[in-house]
Amino acid sequence: MTSRDSTASEITPEVLLRAYACGIFPMAERADDPTIFWVEPEHRGIIPLRGLKVSSRLARTVRGDRFRVTANHAFRQVIAGCAAPQDGREETWINRRIRDLYTALHDMGHCHSIEVWDNGDLAGGLYGVSLGRAFFGESMFHHARDASKVALVHLVARLLAGGYELLDTQFVTEHLRSLGAVEVSRARYRTLLDDALDGVADFDAVPSDGSVTGSDALAVMARA
Repeated sequence: MTSRDSTASEITPEVLLRAYACGIFPMAERADDPTIFWVEPEHRGIIPLRGLKVSSRLARTVRGDRFRVTANHAFRQVIAGCAAPQDGREETWINRRIRDLYTALHDMGHCHSIEVWDNGDLAGGLYGVSLGRAFFGESMFHHARDASKVALVHLVARLLAGGYELLDTQFVTEHLRSLGAVEVSRARYRTLLDDALDGVADFDAVPSDGSVTGSDALAVMARA
């Protein structure tokens, strides 16, 4: 289900948080379209936090610490990376209004980024909204192989350590399905969301400065 909003200037960060609490999120048709529309999918994508699929090859990459992973150190760079065209994704739904709204949420402490660095360069990352014990993944990008997957592994470890219960991916792509994403009905999602909103989680339960190694992240997931 979608509904269009022609007065995007009336959407505030507070309105955005209330929408997430109701199971609704905004999108735009493309980066140069100023219009925002609300989306409430009939089937919602989630990654069960204890069901992330980490292949042996990906585990070796994570454990090898080729990348340094931080959190909330370069939010604006991450959302810009997510908004930029990539191979296989020439169009993006992240317009200027959405970037401004989520940056405001970040400044309020409700939107977070995971950054993946390769020799000091931003090689990939992701961002999403935190509310209660729910994390709503918005977008991810990569410039180096496996960088976004490494970001996701570190995100899941952080969410598990911080007491989160729901990781929303909005939709399920084949890429996300290979990592353990599943579809649930709108009714089932609302039940999961209501349960997750009843409580408080801590996104900063583990250090954000890049000192968490891949082995640390995998160990958190193994204990969950």
